[in-house]
Amino acid sequence: MSSIVERFQQAGQGQVFAFLSQLSPEAQRTLQAEAAEIDLAEIAGLTRSLLGPGGAAAANLNGLEPTPYEARPENGGRGASWSEAKSVGESALRGGRVAAFTVAGGQGTRLGYDGPKGTFPVTPLRQKTLFQVFAEKIRATGLRYGRPIPWYIMTSNQNHAATEAFFAEHRWFGLDRGRVHLFRQGRMPAVDFTGRILLETPGSIALSPDGHGGSLRALERSGAIAQMKADGVDTISYFQVDNPLVRCVDPTFIGWHIRGRSEVSSKMVPKAYAEEKVGLFCRQGGKTVVVEYSDLPMERQREIDPVSGRLRFLAGSIAIHVLDREFVHRVATGGADVALPFHRADKKIATVDAAGAPVWPEKPNGVKFELFVFDALPFARNPLVIETRREDDFAPVKNADGLDSPVTCREAQVAQFGRWLAANGAALPAGPLPAIEVSPSFGYDEDSFADSWRQRHPKPVVAPGLYLD
Repeated sequence: MSSIVERFQQAGQGQVFAFLSQLSPEAQRTLQAEAAEIDLAEIAGLTRSLLGPGGAAAANLNGLEPTPYEARPENGGRGASWSEAKSVGESALRGGRVAAFTVAGGQGTRLGYDGPKGTFPVTPLRQKTLFQVFAEKIRATGLRYGRPIPWYIMTSNQNHAATEAFFAEHRWFGLDRGRVHLFRQGRMPAVDFTGRILLETPGSIALSPDGHGGSLRALERSGAIAQMKADGVDTISYFQVDNPLVRCVDPTFIGWHIRGRSEVSSKMVPKAYAEEKVGLFCRQGGKTVVVEYSDLPMERQREIDPVSGRLRFLAGSIAIHVLDREFVHRVATGGADVALPFHRADKKIATVDAAGAPVWPEKPNGVKFELFVFDALPFARNPLVIETRREDDFAPVKNADGLDSPVTCREAQVAQFGRWLAANGAALPAGPLPAIEVSPSFGYDEDSFADSWRQRHPKPVVAPGLYLD
């Protein structure tokens, strides 16, 4: 009997190897390799804390208040502070202190797309993929500030090989191969309601990604944090793969973070309406927290601030953060005082019965455990929340149609390009804007676009098919 089989039996998880003798030698090795990923003590602790009495308790909303945030100048923020933050961020970029970090473990299933979500085409004319958009923004930013920006991309076991092949096929989109670092997200086993680890097939464990909060553990375990330290990078610009509008490395946001000596800084957009399904930045017990929209009663989400006349709980989370490198190291390696909490999600999990036959449940039959990156906020020193304009930073592509779909994402991109053109003197046609596109090599934000415009003196006719590169 192998040591790993014995360890699982001693932990009361011997069912994982119930069919071991029926498997081929190669399948046996695969199953044991999957089992080696599992921290049995962690699973035992989660079983006690999340599956026992009170494990699915409602969120604690006691003492919850709206969070303070740095307002944009047009909304009352001090313009001088924003200018100073931008200068500090630009200095950090020139000094090579910043890395981009994309969480890209998902597939395009909800989009009806077969492949890693980062390979999904999103731009209005050239149909550039999400990965290409980010690569071109990162490359252009590095050229602007005279220092190439390293890019860390967290994949999953499901899409790692396809993602790596995609980058190789496209020659890393002009980036230095040595500065693009792909690594896999961690996985957690699904368990039944008593904490017994479930098999997906007789020869495989029901494993799933450990949530976007697992990105912090993955950065450490992959060696990325050590590589950043060796390269002089101390600031990590975090964003998710589904949002092509994001400023991958925003100097002003980075400057706020550095200037405020923050360990975690987060962008927020004012909620468009009370029912919008975004998490909310709040304060509780002197700490900054994010409360899921589903946990905050709707009557509280609809509360109006008597002074501003706006929603009282206004600060919506859009999954854009700046992280201090040493803080990530501390969270990923520290004790219980800085460990992110796991969350329980009851799910329908494909598994097998005692005879090894497949089971496709019609209702939740087990639990998946996930970490959320925003749960790092209460542990961070000087956490900051910075307001951004939705139209500058947030147009995710999540659904095949309706809200946050490819159609709404393309519309947001076209609208952004139109604003940049209008701000620099281009005459826009009356009515809806035609399909146009600006390559990040021409402009990836307002400033870089304006600089290119002045230097190249284009005189475009804003008509369908306009592409600036």
